Amino acid sequence: MMKKVFGKAAVPLSMAVRAGDYVYVSGQVPVVDGKVVEGGIEAQTAAVLDHVTAVLETAGCTMSDVVKTFAILTSASDFKAFNKVYATYFPVEPPARTTVEAGLMAADIMVEIEAIAYKPIG
Repeated sequence: MMKKVFGKAAVPLSMAVRAGDYVYVSGQVPVVDGKVVEGGIEAQTAAVLDHVTAVLETAGCTMSDVVKTFAILTSASDFKAFNKVYATYFPVEPPARTTVEAGLMAADIMVEIEAIAYKPIG
């Protein structure tokens, strides 16, 4: 199996790792230029999914290659608004998904999403 690492972070993790035909994207958060995105769950979800898109591109993938996501929301009451934005990034055949409510590492962060993409090598 081939393993390749993409991107660097301020903490000890890789932004993405390709293992064979799969690309694993680390949990992305709504931080741009070192600041948490303001504007509520919809703005934060869009920022996170923009990050996921960008990280996938570094590994030669697109959002249509995503087969599974794992989303963490700090409040279950944000689920409907989160879904509204999430659906725009996966308009056709969305990936399998798990969504949970939990605390995140920074108080102002309302959402974190990780993704797994499938794109055969060669």
